[in-house]
This record gives sequence, structure tokens and C-alpha cells, in this order.
Amino acid sequence: MHEFTLVLPEATLAAMACIVLLVSVLRSSRSQAFTFGVAVVAVLLVLAGLAFTFPTNSEDAFNGTFRADAMGSALKIFLMGIVLCSFFYAREYFMHRERLMEDFLILALFAALGMMVLISAHSLLTIYLGLELLSLCLYAMVAMDRDSILASEAAIKYFVLGALASGMLLYGMSMLYGVTGSLDLGLIAKQTVEAEDHILFIFGLVFLLIGIAFKFGVAPFHMWVPDVYQGAPTPVTLFVGSAPKLAAFAMALRLLADTLNGLSDHWQQMVLLLAVTSMAIGNIVAIAQTNLKRMLAYSTVAHMGYLFLGILTASSLGYAASMFYVIVYALMSMGAFGAIIILATATNESDQLQDFAGLATRSPWMAFMMLILMFSLAGVPPFAGFWAKWFVLKEVVAAGYTWLAAIAVFFSLIGVYYYLRVVKLIYFDRAEVSTAIPDTTAGGRLVFSLNGLTILVLGLFPGSLMSMCLAVMLTHTG
Repeated sequence: MHEFTLVLPEATLAAMACIVLLVSVLRSSRSQAFTFGVAVVAVLLVLAGLAFTFPTNSEDAFNGTFRADAMGSALKIFLMGIVLCSFFYAREYFMHRERLMEDFLILALFAALGMMVLISAHSLLTIYLGLELLSLCLYAMVAMDRDSILASEAAIKYFVLGALASGMLLYGMSMLYGVTGSLDLGLIAKQTVEAEDHILFIFGLVFLLIGIAFKFGVAPFHMWVPDVYQGAPTPVTLFVGSAPKLAAFAMALRLLADTLNGLSDHWQQMVLLLAVTSMAIGNIVAIAQTNLKRMLAYSTVAHMGYLFLGILTASSLGYAASMFYVIVYALMSMGAFGAIIILATATNESDQLQDFAGLATRSPWMAFMMLILMFSLAGVPPFAGFWAKWFVLKEVVAAGYTWLAAIAVFFSLIGVYYYLRVVKLIYFDRAEVSTAIPDTTAGGRLVFSLNGLTILVLGLFPGSLMSMCLAVMLTHTG
């Protein structure tokens, strides 16, 4: 029974996702509000379960395939908070278009289940199980709008490249299993330390890192990111651009820091190359974009490069800085795409940069929230994005990579340009066609406002979140 207590949040989410599925099938299409309410209750129950079962020590369950620890539970709490907010944003979008949102709710809940399994995975088998459950749901979510050619193209591209990346990851896992004869991450870690120069370990590491890089969307494995972000319905883009990053971070930590720490000299060089390439390509190509969703896609590529800087330090403090970064980035990304949803109408996606021209005259409060989000994404103090980069760069310098920190600052300065361009459009340009802000529900306005203000508060008081990240990482790495 103790083992089932450890997986209580996952079991609750699986059961509630099935209930939401049944409710959406059995009730009429006009009862969307009830289905939405059940989905929100499902997330709240999972959050309560996570708080109830929050572990103080690491415990393994089901023959070591599942690990309950403080890092996993903390990431799951933030994950479910993001899923909850995404439901309110999605409700705004689908109400404007008078479309059903049950498919989104169901797929998002099952995707969240996959992410929770991935976060707590302690076996190559459970890592792959969680990853595939997440990926299959995301493929379907991207293709939800069957009337959109862009969405169909994005879904096909995402599916094909995702299948290729999954195959690479599985091939790397098979290498590790072939050498060690075990799927358990702990047993693999012991053998990795004993035979750190084994060529098959390094060969498997390369393929594992390809799979990890694809899930993060770092260059040169970022080909799917701009097309999926632009082509998918905006609530799906919001979901894909925020929640899965937390699960990808946990997967990277479980595989690189926990399992292959004995090969850190090898994977640090690979991660360094991925980080620099991502910062360069992401920031430079984003300048040329006129579509905000596509610009934010290349921005994501750059931000994941900064996140990788903390991982390559191979230290508890570096991992804590990356954890802080991924949480803050997920909140910033969610807010930026949330603004597009609130501006969208039944006929206009409002994802062009020009759609934000003159926003300050139409909605001063929304313009202020966008200013917070853009300044934070740019890394301007005193917003949360500044501290995310500061903590990462501090650990990079402490690890002896001063030259790398200088490169990161240089590309960050390039990135400031395209974020400030959005602020300039909002406050100093006039709209070509003056349109009023679409009517939004109280829930949508509240979530968007809380989203922006959270970024501001975390920027003014970053210590509390960073202390939590440090505490769980020091416990995790022991």
C-alpha cells in the first residue's frame, strides 16, 4: 500500500482523465462548462495529492522503476499549475471560435500524466513510457484544427521528426542495456563509473542526448519548433511551449546527472556545443520573424541554450540554476502565448507582430503585462528572466567557463532587440486598423494578470524560488 501512496497523484490523474473522457462522451456538446469544471477539479485533486504525498527523502517503488523525491514532486506541482492555467487560456480561445474544447482537455490531462511519469522515472522503461505517452498526445493536439493546412503540416512534421528522435533515444537506451544488462538507472550509474571509457557507453550517450535535445528543441534539433508553434492552435502552442519543458528537464537530469555522471567529461562537451549553437541560431533568426508565435519559437531555442549552460556545469548549484530557469521560462512562455489568445478573435489569430501595435491605447493593463513579459524574456532587471540568466551565468563562471558566459551575454544582447521591438509596437506605434480588445471571461483576465504579476514578483523576490530549487537539488544529488 505504501508504494501506491507514492503514485497517488499519478493514479488520481489517470482516473480523472478517464472520467473527463466519459463525461465528454456522455453529455451533450452544449455542456462544455461541466466538462471544463471536471477537468479543473481533476487538476486540483492532483495538486492536493502532490501536497499530501510530498516526500522528504527519495523512495523507489515498483521494483525501482519509479522514484518519489522532492525534485520530482516540486516539478510536478509547477507542472500541474501550468496545466491548470492552460485550461483557462484554452477556454478563452475556444469560446471566441465557438468550438468544442473537450479534445484539448482530455489530451492535455493524458499528456500531463505522461510528463508526471517521465519526471519520476527511475528506469529506462518508465522514461520511454512517459515520453511516448506525452509525445502521442502532443502530436494529436497539434493536429486538432483539421481545417488548417498549417496545423496539418506542423503535425506531420512533428510526428515524423518525433518518431525519429524517439528511435534515436531508444537506440541509445538499447546500447546502455546491452552493456549493463539492466534498465535500472541506479545500476547503470554504478557500471558507468566503473567503466567510464567504454566506447559503447559513449555511443549510447550520443543517441540519448539527441533524444533529450529534440524534446528541449535545441539546435540543431529545433527544426520542428517554429512550424509547430506557428501552425498549432494557440492554446496548443501555449501548452507545448511550457509544460513539457519541465518534464524534459527532469529527463535530462535523470539520464545525465544521475545515470551518466561518470561520463560527465564527455557529455559536458556535447551540451556545451548544443548550448552555443542554440543561443546563436535562436537569437539571430528570431530577429527576422514577423509572426509573434514564430519569433517566440526561435526565442525558445535560445532560452533552452541558456538552460543547458546550467546543466553543463555538472554541479548541484548549476542544476538548481537550470531548474529555476525552466520554471521561470515556462511561466514567461505561457504568458506570452496567453496574450495572443486574449487578443485573438473568431476570424483573426492575432499572432502577427503588427496586431500588437497601439495596444497601450486599447488596453493599458494588458500592455503593461506584455511589457513585463517581454522585458523578462529579454533578461532585463528586475524581472524574473534576468535572475534566471544571472543564476545560470554565475554557475558557468564558477565552473571556469568565463568565455562561455561572455558569449551567452553577447547573444542575450542580440535577443533584447526583438523583444524591445514588441514593446515599441505596443507603446509607440499606431494600429493600422483600430480594433477593440475581444470580450474575455473573468477567469481568463485573472489568469493572465496573475501570470504577468508572478513574473514581476519573482523578479523582485527571486530568493524564495531559488532557495527551493537549491534545497531539492542538494537533496537530490546528496
